[in-house]
Amino acid sequence: MARKKKQLPVYQEIEIQDVAAEGKSLVRINDLVVFVPYVVPGDIVDLKVTRKKNHYAEAVAIKFHKYSDKRAKPFCEHFGVCGGCKWQCLPYDEQIRYKQKQVMDNLTRIGKVELPECLSILGSNKTQEYRNKLDFACSNKQWLTEDQLRDGIPFEPGIGFHISGAFDKVLPIQKCWLMDNLNNEIRNWLYDYARSHNLTFYDLRAQQGFLRGIVLRNSLSGEWMVTVQFGPTAHVEANKEAAEEEVRTESLFAKEEALQLLESMHIQFSQITSLMYVYNPKCNDTFGDLDVKCYYGTDHIYELMEDLRFKVGPKSFYQTNTEQAYILYKVARDFANLSGNELVYDLYTGTGTIANFVAKQAKQVIGIEYVPEAIEDAKVNSAINNIGNTLFYAGDMKDILNRDFIEKHGKPDIIITDPPRAGMHQDVIDAILFADPKRIVYVSCNPATQARDLQLLDASYCVTRIQPVDMFPHTQHVENVVLLEHR
Repeated sequence: MARKKKQLPVYQEIEIQDVAAEGKSLVRINDLVVFVPYVVPGDIVDLKVTRKKNHYAEAVAIKFHKYSDKRAKPFCEHFGVCGGCKWQCLPYDEQIRYKQKQVMDNLTRIGKVELPECLSILGSNKTQEYRNKLDFACSNKQWLTEDQLRDGIPFEPGIGFHISGAFDKVLPIQKCWLMDNLNNEIRNWLYDYARSHNLTFYDLRAQQGFLRGIVLRNSLSGEWMVTVQFGPTAHVEANKEAAEEEVRTESLFAKEEALQLLESMHIQFSQITSLMYVYNPKCNDTFGDLDVKCYYGTDHIYELMEDLRFKVGPKSFYQTNTEQAYILYKVARDFANLSGNELVYDLYTGTGTIANFVAKQAKQVIGIEYVPEAIEDAKVNSAINNIGNTLFYAGDMKDILNRDFIEKHGKPDIIITDPPRAGMHQDVIDAILFADPKRIVYVSCNPATQARDLQLLDASYCVTRIQPVDMFPHTQHVENVVLLEHR
């Protein structure tokens, strides 16, 4: 006999107390900490618990008795469902205040190292249309609310964002405020075109369907790149021999229909300077290992920063808030305090943006990155800008940055490191300590793992400057730059 599901409590007229991690707010009820999305401190609400552990719970607000004076009116019709901009209900000055608090809470609580006073967070001049890239999925099933399901509304295809907990469905997006409005015009046109031409949308369960996704990029140079991702028109068996599968899956690509769609898009949108497409028969949406073809224009666009140009292709990584990326890199360059005579190591260099950005103030910059294609982009970006004092190496950081590498290339005067959210591997920390630079500039998108790494470096380095930078308004994410100087 099945166990009876435990009834979860409902709390009435509860005042939200503070902002927590992951874009949620919190309230303490007796000894229980309850995390709630889409509310702000001062809201008085009824809470329905959705998940309960010993000392914390997760809940949703099912009724508002009073709205907080700190609450802002969300500007997006998809707020509360999309999940992408969880802090739209919080005024921007409050958002950046809490982000700075989040940085210092992590550095203090996790790092447990001596800290200077934190510099005031650098907010974004743009709080809408600040992104240079958006990635939308296509699905044969749109996400429906509980009310819509109760009302018997049928599933329709959609182009939009994946919803947490519903991998095979997307929330159809009518207007996304995070990028120039042309993104909405192109996406909505694509949906209408597909429907009017009876094209199939991707079925994530069956792993088949013609239209699979669309990636839009733009740049300060005024260029637009659009990459349309197509899927197989029938199911692909995963256990076939690779050569046989390649022939068979290519035969499942409706190439003629794809080219007709691309030609219509090219005619409709003269703003698109780079129109790309990729056929993806794999189980996941990533296409970094696939052949992306150019239908019209160039296979790249250029991003601008000071007097530099950076080549951005369909697979390139580039910070998605261009204007704030410039602020972030200026902070890193300022913290490095270069005189022109230094050897700089740029760890996790990506496409070499920071390396090339600081190269003119250094004697030499050596960049290391895991992704080989990114390193090729970094070399191209140096060549485009006539920068001759950079070297780039591809491979796993903990394998490349070792004693032999440091002894061959020389101990760096400065290390700039911008690791992924997981932070740096212990072997990388050990290599940095062996390299013994005068200064370390640590750029992080995750203050929690940054704090852990600062503790590991604390025996030899002290933190002398802290500068948070907001790259993503209306989200809980924050970048932080820390300067460490040799003790």
